[in-house]
Amino acid sequence: MEVEQVLHMNGGIGKTSYATNSLLQRAVISMVKPIVKASIEQLCSTLFSDCLKIADLGCSSGPNTLLAVSDIIHNIHATFQKLNRPSPSLQAFLNDLPGNDFNTVFRSLPGFYKKLEEEQKLGPCFITAMAGSFYGRLFPNNSLHFVHSNYALMWISEV
Repeated sequence: MEVEQVLHMNGGIGKTSYATNSLLQRAVISMVKPIVKASIEQLCSTLFSDCLKIADLGCSSGPNTLLAVSDIIHNIHATFQKLNRPSPSLQAFLNDLPGNDFNTVFRSLPGFYKKLEEEQKLGPCFITAMAGSFYGRLFPNNSLHFVHSNYALMWISEV
């Protein structure tokens, strides 16, 4: 059996789930925020597109799943405001192996969209999942503007 088919985090929200045991990953996501912000500012200063497409590779499922995407979206919006330009629509692809608990992720999307709309006054954002290993092709050439991967590269020796 392929490692890609069996290697995944524990789904759901139980005692042994990734959702319950992911504080270290959350801390690392917070540590790289300045790097992500600088990269987005550089991208947005030269980008002219009606729809900005981003991907989070190795998103897993749980409280951290939308944390990186939320920060990226906020930074995109803030950068466009600073540049006095309208924010583009956003399309975010959440990627993980097929065994990931995407159902838990999808159940959290209505609240996430509501938060974006009410708290941050952001425009259209579309989130979808892309199941598969990011060590193979997931997207067509030149189809993404920004790609984020946090705490996923350590598995390269296993795939």
